[in-house]
Amino acid sequence: MEIPIACNLSDGELRERRETILNFFRQSLLKVRPLPLGLAFSFPPSSEVLTRLAQLVDLERQCCAFLTFKIVVEAGDSPIRLEVTGTAEAKKVIADLFGFFKGEKQIPPRLAPRSE
Repeated sequence: MEIPIACNLSDGELRERRETILNFFRQSLLKVRPLPLGLAFSFPPSSEVLTRLAQLVDLERQCCAFLTFKIVVEAGDSPIRLEVTGTAEAKKVIADLFGFFKGEKQIPPRLAPRSE
């Protein structure tokens, strides 16, 4: 069974989510890298970042059941990575969700994924 690509948050709830949790996400972001079916976001290796990413994943999995989330913590002081993937159609939704689209906040040039 294919899960429909739809967010079950109201416009107000989505706006509130973007203003609170996603602001921390964007402020801490080190790098964005494209994946075949989504995006990988890199963050500083800190306990606060790991805790906030877990909170973000918990909230987003409840409203966007069509997405897959993977938090990757590697040995040493490597950045923490959040991989968000879905179907081919979900890739734009992922970029929109995290505010990287026209009308809100573009990916800053230093963070923009390299074209492949």
